[in-house]
Amino acid sequence: MSTILVRGGTVVSATGSQLLDVLIDGETIAAVLRPGATVLGADPAAVADTVLDATGKYVIPGGVDGHTHMQMPFGGTEASDTFETGTRAAAFGGTTTIVDFAVQTPGVRVQDSLAAWHEKAAGKCAVDYGFHQIVGDVTDESLKGMAELVDEGVTSFKLFMAYPGVFYSDDGKILRAMQTAADLGALLMMHAENGIAIDVLVEQALRRGDTAPYFHGTSRPWQLEEEATHRAIMLAHVTGAPLYVVHVSAKQALEQIAEARGKGQNVFGETCPQYLYLSLEEQLGAPGFEGAKWVCSTPLRSRAEGHQDELWRYLRTGDVTSVATDHCPFCMKDQKEMGIGDFSKIPNGIGGVEHRMDLMFQGVVDGRISLERWVDVCCTTPARMFGMYPRKGIITPGADADIVLYDPAGHTSIGLGGTHHMNMDYSAYEGFEIDGHVDTVLSRGRVIVGDGGYLGSPGHGRFVRRELSQNLL
Repeated sequence: MSTILVRGGTVVSATGSQLLDVLIDGETIAAVLRPGATVLGADPAAVADTVLDATGKYVIPGGVDGHTHMQMPFGGTEASDTFETGTRAAAFGGTTTIVDFAVQTPGVRVQDSLAAWHEKAAGKCAVDYGFHQIVGDVTDESLKGMAELVDEGVTSFKLFMAYPGVFYSDDGKILRAMQTAADLGALLMMHAENGIAIDVLVEQALRRGDTAPYFHGTSRPWQLEEEATHRAIMLAHVTGAPLYVVHVSAKQALEQIAEARGKGQNVFGETCPQYLYLSLEEQLGAPGFEGAKWVCSTPLRSRAEGHQDELWRYLRTGDVTSVATDHCPFCMKDQKEMGIGDFSKIPNGIGGVEHRMDLMFQGVVDGRISLERWVDVCCTTPARMFGMYPRKGIITPGADADIVLYDPAGHTSIGLGGTHHMNMDYSAYEGFEIDGHVDTVLSRGRVIVGDGGYLGSPGHGRFVRRELSQNLL
């Protein structure tokens, strides 16, 4: 067990920033000290095995990405990042905890599907990890299984209003799952798109010969995201279940969430960097089949309609609760290419687990959000939302020593030739230039990224048994 002193940096929390030193003892934070303070009458550097100079840098909690899909089967293929490669990329980007999704398919018990994801992740992860449970088959047995999973530290459950025949749940099944979640005090997560109507629009587009990636976006219009979001909110209101709407991309859907929150309902909205930076016109509308790189659901929205600016505004007002990545990477070769001539066969997903902290810091540089809000939506609120606070998401005595030294004077060029470590043959953010850089990353007191290289190892990351959400109104 070693002792580390992080000296000379500006510690940033969700509520303020201050020049402070951080003393780490083993895997946890032992003390947060004013500059010049002593420990047992001595300079803390004298009791530390290692001193990390953080002068000129921000010292922030390790990032918590509450929405990833490592090794997820989808559309006849599987997400290209394993738990090993994906969590290593997360570490490079300053994320020290992920919450991935265990997937239940019809006929499989939720307990058995969770066990399968434990097997995928155990001994592989570079950073700590937890699980949400996708309930793809709402039955009496699945609803009973939800209670068992809560006891095992899996306290959030996801349903889909999209993908009929795959993950889709009708309103009756959603109602029953919400009733169970309400009884358990668990968080109900929702992919909110009207999948029945979308399937009709997809079929009509293909019949017209509109097969390019661009039409993935136009066949999933914002109206069907807003409608599904409103319906989910109403069902949650009937049942009393807390509702967390994932990957919100349409400003109208966020307006529904903001209105419900204004009335005191336990409704929360998550968005992702792709919806803040990328667009239907510029990315999905790229020439030829290039737009397939950015096919994801919910889809990228029109910049001309102002979705991106409104999402940033909702970040500032607090109606966007947290920023996650929905990291679900697929390579162009042999994966995205499955959809050449038919956009509906393109695997849905964007890789971004490595870039979230940088992209959101650029929002600070650009005056979109405050420094404290950056830490709040990327670290603190996700930890609270998913029952890991104050163990994660904050720099305070007793917390896990998950710490990032972030250099605001540094620079990050995103792309294959830059800082891209995900198991993909492209990056959705190639060419982006970030006015900041992840300098050093500690996971539970161990330096896993430093001096520009990876110093971690598979199996360092541990499963996090989560408590119930601490962010309910």
